[in-house]
Amino acid sequence: MTLVFPASPTVTVPILGESAHMPIHRIYCVGRNYEDHAKEMGFTGREPPFFFMKPADALVVVPEGTTGDMPYPSLTANLHHEIELVVVIGKAGKNIKAAEAMAHVYGYAVGLDMTRRDLQNDMKKQGRPWCIGKAFDFSAPMGPITPKAHAGDIEHASIQLTVNGDVRQKSSIQKLIWNISETIEHLSAAWQLEPGDLIFTGTPEGVNAVKSGDLMEGSVSGLAALKVHVR
Repeated sequence: MTLVFPASPTVTVPILGESAHMPIHRIYCVGRNYEDHAKEMGFTGREPPFFFMKPADALVVVPEGTTGDMPYPSLTANLHHEIELVVVIGKAGKNIKAAEAMAHVYGYAVGLDMTRRDLQNDMKKQGRPWCIGKAFDFSAPMGPITPKAHAGDIEHASIQLTVNGDVRQKSSIQKLIWNISETIEHLSAAWQLEPGDLIFTGTPEGVNAVKSGDLMEGSVSGLAALKVHVR
């Protein structure tokens, strides 16, 4: 087979403490999955989970001990941070039951769902898809993957984001409206999950704007931290 032009390289994320990398298939994101964040966005209650996607090449892969570099995106004057636990799928499955979901999880990482909030809000008002607010270039910074066996009690882990040393977001994974297993059950009813799929599980309250020059530092206890500079 002859290609018209060279295929793009596969996006990969390093495995913490190993030389191996995980090739990335798809990026799924869960919307409004913390109650207090749902409230700050104007919603209440435990609504059914909903999902949106980002392209794999939206990742900004940040190896352990380094600082990632994210350019301030075009078309926006209101770029928001959203710190998230990322679940990494290691075993394919469709219609996975919550009780069996953890068998499909390879590991976890710290991620940022960066959002052009002004563009997202404009699309919402018009009843149009808001990919332009979520799925833009460099919109998904992510640290290395910690294998499940080394991640500790992830269901009760703390999650936090600071900007220039000031705490912006702070919560617990325990406060997810739909926990990891439930999320996988709902997601796999709609899509066949494959090894290398990433699930950004949602962000807690405290989302806010960043500007060029800001340093974001995200953490989930038990996982490698994530540092990203906005330029």
